Amino acid sequence: MSKTATSPSILTVDLGALANNYRFFRDSTQADVAGVIKADAYGCGALPVFKALRKAGCGTFFVATPDEAIQIRDADPDVQIMVLGGLYEGAEDFYASRGLTPVLNSVEECNRWAKTAGRFSQKLPAVLHYDTGMNRLGMGADELPATQAFDLRLVMSHFACSDEKGHAMNERQASAFERIASAYPKIYKSLSNSSGFFRNKKWHYDLVRPGIALYGGNPTPETKNPMRRVVSLKTRILQVREVKKGESAGYNATHVFHRDTRTATVAMGYADGFLRSGSNKAKLYWGDHACPIVGRVSMDLVIVDIGHLAEHPQPGEWLEVLGPHQSVDELAKDCGTIGYEMLTSLGPRYGRVYEP
Repeated sequence: MSKTATSPSILTVDLGALANNYRFFRDSTQADVAGVIKADAYGCGALPVFKALRKAGCGTFFVATPDEAIQIRDADPDVQIMVLGGLYEGAEDFYASRGLTPVLNSVEECNRWAKTAGRFSQKLPAVLHYDTGMNRLGMGADELPATQAFDLRLVMSHFACSDEKGHAMNERQASAFERIASAYPKIYKSLSNSSGFFRNKKWHYDLVRPGIALYGGNPTPETKNPMRRVVSLKTRILQVREVKKGESAGYNATHVFHRDTRTATVAMGYADGFLRSGSNKAKLYWGDHACPIVGRVSMDLVIVDIGHLAEHPQPGEWLEVLGPHQSVDELAKDCGTIGYEMLTSLGPRYGRVYEP
């Protein structure tokens, strides 16, 4: 019996579309293009995504933690893996022995990595991360750590507001990074994430780091999405009910029906990463028809109103959650969040299908 036969909902990841999105970046710049595959490749599955990007020609990958890095390293002993979360104290020898490249976020981390290089009697790969305005991770512009012990691969920073066209902070950060970059004339530079890539070609430098755009999210929210859809999700109808005017739906009776109608209860809830904030706001689709969620999203179940449909969906049939009628960004907007959170919240109970 196939996994999809017993799964309450089916998540399909189109690896061909993912590879096409990667090639879109590669073909649109003179810079190298890395793949950001942190958070289980934005919820899409790190190993399948890694293999698809590797086949498409990607040779540099960014993850958030050393644990994320290891599953990739175990799949490929040679690929370059950079750990954005920095150099974990007490794990220095682990990074060095497994060929992981820490993104060094402080002078203290630089000093510890230099000592590690001394113990291993070799120049160890490293990335220097400078903060240019986000005040999250990174060194200050005036900090110039000693790097003689490193094989310094990259100097980078990260945009805070590049998803907002014309935000003044974008230019300020770019100017700050340009000044920092001048101190490292022979070293690769990286500034642009998915949205930064589209704002100004001068910001591409030597390496760009698309993340959400690889997975089909819109990197420029004010325009039509240039990326191909990667993730589709459908959920199984468990029961169809006839409800009367004045009755309610779900926990705490937050929705009261103002007319007789028909509802469908589907096999999905916040345990699957379908956010509770979508209660009484989000919608699913039956063909071209939007079916509003009524009542609160519960742990395993969601109720939708289907009384307006000319056809009558039946138990065992499917409603679209993500697909041609609803993008991850559109669903995220209804849930009061962003596509990043929707994707990285995708739960383990979905039956997963990977299309080549």
